[in-house]
Amino acid sequence: MGANRVDGVAQVFALLTAPENSIFVAAFLLMLLIGAVQLTGLFGDVDLDTPDDFGDLAVLLGWLGLGRLPLIALLVVLLTLFALIGLLGQQLAHDLFGARQPLWLAVPAALVASLPLTAGAARLLSPLLPGDETTAIELDELVGRRAAIITGRARLGSPARARVEDRHGQAHYVMVEPNAPTEIFEEGEEVLLVRREAQGFRAIGSGALRLSSVEV
Repeated sequence: MGANRVDGVAQVFALLTAPENSIFVAAFLLMLLIGAVQLTGLFGDVDLDTPDDFGDLAVLLGWLGLGRLPLIALLVVLLTLFALIGLLGQQLAHDLFGARQPLWLAVPAALVASLPLTAGAARLLSPLLPGDETTAIELDELVGRRAAIITGRARLGSPARARVEDRHGQAHYVMVEPNAPTEIFEEGEEVLLVRREAQGFRAIGSGALRLSSVEV
């Protein structure tokens, strides 16, 4: 009994450390890292949850399930399936032929097999995330909401990245620059979005926010 357990551990170790499986193990570790970081909230919510955000990739990502699942969730599903299919396929090849397949053959095969399974998984999982479709909004609706500068320094002609929540409490990440030519927004500063533009938003800063609060 003990010998069988040791043999099983040795086989798993050999599977995970085989050079032919390096890409699949890396994909699995990346999936775990993304999940851990997402749980800590360091990513926030990536505001690229519709296929239209990706230009030429829109058709493929729409078929995979982007829009049914958020981008991060879809990536986790794809990485998980890719890693599992690759590892199981390599073990099957080893058992049948006595050798694992080279990466140039195994990786494309696992990727092709994982894509339709990812699309199917997205369709199965999407009912577990109610509200994704009903909370979709036009970006123009963010005008009048407060945002926080999270990356960079915003000045006229040089926008910074900001986080803003819509009326449903869903976070969006947008590019913001000051409405006034002399104003500068620093990281962590709260601003008010006052106008939508083609590439982002114009905003007024914390001084104007305090003034408006006093006047009210």
